[in-house]
Amino acid sequence: MLMSAAEYRESLRAYKPRVFVDGDAIASVADEPRLAPGINAIGVTYDYALDPAHAALALAPHASRAGQVNRFIALNHNSDDLLAKLEFTRLTCQETGCAMRYLSMDGLNAAWQLTHRLDAAVGGEYHARLRAYLEHVQDQDLTVGIAMTDAKGDRSLRPHEQDNPNAYVHVVGRQPGGVLISGTKAIVTSAPYVHELLVLPGRAMTANDRDFAIACAVPIDAKGLTIIARPAGRPGSDKAIFSNKYGQTTAVCVFDQVFVPWDKVFLCGEYEHSEFLTKSYATHHRHTCIGARAGFGDLLIGAGAMMVEANGLNLLRNSHLRDTMVELIKTVEGFYACGVAASVYPTEDPSGVVEPEPVFSNIGKLLLATQIYDMHRLAHEVSGGLIVALPGPDEDHNPETRALLSDVLRGRADIPYDKRAQVARFIEDLTASDAAGWMSLISLHGGGSPAAMKAEIFRRYPVDDKKKLVTRLMERGVLTKDKSDCAQPGQCCDEGCK
Repeated sequence: MLMSAAEYRESLRAYKPRVFVDGDAIASVADEPRLAPGINAIGVTYDYALDPAHAALALAPHASRAGQVNRFIALNHNSDDLLAKLEFTRLTCQETGCAMRYLSMDGLNAAWQLTHRLDAAVGGEYHARLRAYLEHVQDQDLTVGIAMTDAKGDRSLRPHEQDNPNAYVHVVGRQPGGVLISGTKAIVTSAPYVHELLVLPGRAMTANDRDFAIACAVPIDAKGLTIIARPAGRPGSDKAIFSNKYGQTTAVCVFDQVFVPWDKVFLCGEYEHSEFLTKSYATHHRHTCIGARAGFGDLLIGAGAMMVEANGLNLLRNSHLRDTMVELIKTVEGFYACGVAASVYPTEDPSGVVEPEPVFSNIGKLLLATQIYDMHRLAHEVSGGLIVALPGPDEDHNPETRALLSDVLRGRADIPYDKRAQVARFIEDLTASDAAGWMSLISLHGGGSPAAMKAEIFRRYPVDDKKKLVTRLMERGVLTKDKSDCAQPGQCCDEGCK
């Protein structure tokens, strides 16, 4: 089954989650204006899957039977799947800024790898449970939120050492039918308007942390689950020309004695496998984030070019603006190229899925995380100061000022003031608003901090191979300096110069 955006919104009415936004209890997520931009954004992923023009990117095979499902809830079996995932993420984020639903795919692929590995190591039925759960998600065309990052408490202490154990989600009881979990997951993207949460451990665990090594699926309206969220975007703001329609929320999810039946439990106490899951998910997700921020970058490139034209300038004639635009293009396509490389050189997993090449995935994510601020700066440079000098949209309807503004703030003669103002406010919304600052921060820390990516790059990068390369060259005499009889120093053959 493939739902439309309207059907997705309607499907949320079947759930009754306990949600708070800005201190208010939300009676109906589907009807809450402060969450509407997030629902709109995820809705795009549903409608695009129904559009034949996007079918090659948007659809993928069902996990166990004939038919196709939305790519954002599919498994990645080869390089073509990874490339399509990257392109579909970029495509939907060109429309929405951040489509969010791609997290479902990242979590499901990592859990698929984990459960296959678990069954091979300890036996059991974890993988069969995950397969059944994936079929359920695909059959119903659900959106699954990923609850991975714990509140963490004192970060110098391990989970079992915390004064408040609820800083991490953990098992607090076992029953014949399942487990009880309590604790807190923070920075849960799109939590209020997903159908279910896939709870995953957020770090490597030790034997003393075994109760914190839990992976499971929880309906969004499970008894004992409280979701405390921020608004999605800037709904209701006239100045928010983009983020009043599309936005993203994150939430703190508090679990209090939430019951999870065994058929929805995919890891429970096998602490030695939590690190594998954490790093596998990180690789999948950082790879996908590359596509997401490339889509956001496309918005900046297009708006910047339009602003240059509205200002009466020309990217071909004004070389300083052209060079700045090229710098913005280089930044966006530079980290996107890392995503393409990670797709072309994937790692095959014994479970039958592929994982993006980890070094390229982490480098691409590190680049976008640290360069998101440069992207904003470059968009500002090509756009000029109107984006902060322009009066608010209320003045456009003020009979005392609107005629004056439309005359003195017009740029090119053939581009009316209202069009110039519209582009300026679009760029302001994307780069100089509170929503823009939030997007920068989530780009920096979403999917792990830059320090975590640097550690993973160094751990995965074959430094020893580079050392062996230089050693081999030295043994051949290429780097020897006393080759006085060498016609071309440094260019010796394997046997040495004759």
